[in-house]
Amino acid sequence: MRSALYVPGNRPELFEKALTGPADVILLDLEDAVPLCDKDFARAEVAAWLRTLMDVRRRIWVRVNTGDVGEADLRAVAQPAVAAICLAKTESAQQIRDVDVALGELEVRPGSIAICALLETAAAILAAPEIASAPRVARLQIGEADLRAQLGITPGADDRELLALRTQVVLASAAADIAPPLAPVSTDFRNLDAFRESTRALWRLGFRGRACIHPAQLPIANEVFTPSPDAVERARALIRRFENASGGVVLDDAGRMVDQAVIRQARRVLDDDAG
Repeated sequence: MRSALYVPGNRPELFEKALTGPADVILLDLEDAVPLCDKDFARAEVAAWLRTLMDVRRRIWVRVNTGDVGEADLRAVAQPAVAAICLAKTESAQQIRDVDVALGELEVRPGSIAICALLETAAAILAAPEIASAPRVARLQIGEADLRAQLGITPGADDRELLALRTQVVLASAAADIAPPLAPVSTDFRNLDAFRESTRALWRLGFRGRACIHPAQLPIANEVFTPSPDAVERARALIRRFENASGGVVLDDAGRMVDQAVIRQARRVLDDDAG
C-alpha cells in the first residue's frame, strides 16, 4: 500500500470521487477532519456509503475517534467494506485490545478488520513495541502534528528533529513483524517538490506508503513507493546469480560481496513491486 488519502467524513460528495482516483487506500476520517458539530452527520454518511460498496474492501479504511464517540464510530463502520480501522490517539496496547473485543462483537466476518494504530503522543511512541504486537495491528502511523506540539519540536527543512521518533516506529514495526509504518502526512500540499523530497527520505528510512491529505500528493507517493523497472530487474538478476552459485562466492555488478542479507534486501524490492 503506497498511498492513503484522507477524506473528511462530512464531505460525502467526495467519497465516490476518491474511490475512482489513484489512492491505494481511501481513509475516511471521522476524527480531526470533522468538527464536533458534524460528528453525527459524518458517521451517518460514512455508514450509509459503506453499505453501498461491493468488492473494494482492501481499499477502505476509517479513522475513528476515541472514547464514547469512538464507540459510536465503531458500531457504525464495522461493515464488510472496511479493511481497517485507523485508531486515533492510540497510547497503549490495552486500547487496542479493547477495540479488538468491540470489533469481535460487531463485524460480520470475525477477525476481518485490521487496525492501524495512530501514534500521536510521547507515551504512544514509547509504547510502540507493545502497540505493534497487540491484536489486529497491521500497521503503525505517526500523527506528527500533535506529537510536535506536545514535545515542542519545530522541525527544520530536512525534518532531522523527527528522525529519532520516526526510527523508533520503524523499529517497532519490524520487531513485531508487521507491515512497515505509514509515513506521516504533509499539510503543505502545494509544494510538491518538497513533498517528493520528504517522501523519498521517509522511504530511505524504512517507511512504505504515505498518508496524503490532497489528491495532488498521490501520484508522488505512488511513484516513490513503487520500485523502478530497473531496480526490479537488478533484484531479480542478483537473486538468480546467488541461487545459481550453489554456495559459492557471489559478487554484484559493482564487485561487492553478496550474502543472505543482500538477498533479503533484493527480495524486499520484489515484494514492494508486487505489493
